[in-house]
Amino acid sequence: MTDLVIGSGPAGVSVAVALLARGRQVLMLDGGGRLEAPALDHSKRLAASGPDNWTAGDVQSWQAPQFDTPPGQVRRFGSDFAMVPGAETLVCPDRIGLRASHAVGGLSNLWGSAVLPNRAEDIADWPIGIDDLVPHYRAVAEFLPISGRQDALQTLFPALSMQGRVPLPPSPQAQQMLQRWDSQKSSLSDLGAHVGLARLAVDPGCQYCGQCLHGCPWGYIYSAQKTLAELRHNPGFQYRTGLARRFEEHPDHVTVTLEDGEALQASRLFVATGVLETARLFLTSSPDPAARLQLQDSQHFFLPSLHRWRATRRPDHRPYHTLPQIFVELDAPEISPHLIHAQVYTWNEFYAHDLINSYGTKLPGSGPLWRMLARRLVVAQAFLHSAHSARIDLTLATDRRLVPAVQANDATERVMGQATSRLAQVLKRAGLIPLAFARRPGEVGSSFHVGGSVPMAKSPGAGQSDILGRPKGLSRVHLVDASNLPSIPATTITFSVMANAHRIGMLVP
Repeated sequence: MTDLVIGSGPAGVSVAVALLARGRQVLMLDGGGRLEAPALDHSKRLAASGPDNWTAGDVQSWQAPQFDTPPGQVRRFGSDFAMVPGAETLVCPDRIGLRASHAVGGLSNLWGSAVLPNRAEDIADWPIGIDDLVPHYRAVAEFLPISGRQDALQTLFPALSMQGRVPLPPSPQAQQMLQRWDSQKSSLSDLGAHVGLARLAVDPGCQYCGQCLHGCPWGYIYSAQKTLAELRHNPGFQYRTGLARRFEEHPDHVTVTLEDGEALQASRLFVATGVLETARLFLTSSPDPAARLQLQDSQHFFLPSLHRWRATRRPDHRPYHTLPQIFVELDAPEISPHLIHAQVYTWNEFYAHDLINSYGTKLPGSGPLWRMLARRLVVAQAFLHSAHSARIDLTLATDRRLVPAVQANDATERVMGQATSRLAQVLKRAGLIPLAFARRPGEVGSSFHVGGSVPMAKSPGAGQSDILGRPKGLSRVHLVDASNLPSIPATTITFSVMANAHRIGMLVP
């Protein structure tokens, strides 16, 4: 009998790759959302002409929909195809930054592409260790493009070798920062800071057109759609669309009922629908109507800075990319026993747009001043471990939406404040002026580094799963997305979710 994988995002394609490698038959089911034809045609026209031939009007029309994105949404390619509006999933989404996806490729269509494995010490509370994940990081890296180079981050993350990788050239601002930090290694070490070029899931054919945050016309930023397209060439693989409503396990199979009432049978079920939809499916299928799950978050915040030196060229002139340029890892036990991870972004179009919208209307004619200031703006996005972050309780409403309730963490403000101060000291070493007064925390869940609702445990109890992602009491149902992570390290989540899903796919009976 066929194995059924629900979800075609990073976890779904990773577990499918593993199952197929073992000669198993796989049926993948997802919501089937795709980029609409007008937006797809627009993307193809831009790719065909190339950035050197784009007019200002071409760029403006491509960027305009992203600038008009409704609050709480993330948009790419001028479309909302990849993200379900919050109110369709959550009864009250106002304080929750997390959203679901019914798209082919899931939320990877919106992924910022940052790639890091876990540090061994940051998953010491997991029932599996870094050695259990290393071969699966390597397996995933065979179909996931990863750019980067060997540098100071290698000692923290030996699970991912950057030997032979092709780096994306840093922006002029990032290059200046890296050079300044390189001359102050001793000072950085005293601060517990490790600095290196960002590792990104980007094809080395990158055109450096600067449209990363609006949608790459060539699709060079990885989406799980790419791996799905390759899987469809495998004779053991089938794909179809549909939304799962509930599942029921039997002694020799699992039955999945779809929204339209159709029932599918599978030998095993692998749930990879993203933490919100996985929670909804799990709660709908639970015999306990009062069942509750709790999501763990990785709190994030933005710290803006201004650079004091003159860049070697204007940062808004091609070639450039607008993805993370630099990773900064703070290993400071006096602040946290876990790493604090920061991604440094140099110039992008949103800086000037946001400054003008916020302040330009108060000072008529000041647009050129804000545009000039935007070219000196550098923003660090920092993440905390889930131990210092809020949690989200989830229960099921009668209409099958999720009812969220935020449980604040008393440690969040303290750790975030100390991390801000330490990160500001690191940024000063690169010749930046940190604007700590302008620090902006993200809403709960808005980092999308969220999971742990049915965490793995060596001896799982109620509300937990075993090391193969099987919730207690089930033997043929495996949760393989971030729902089964015991905690959420600050470092990037997608690569580890993919490796863990691949691990489960290689080990299931």
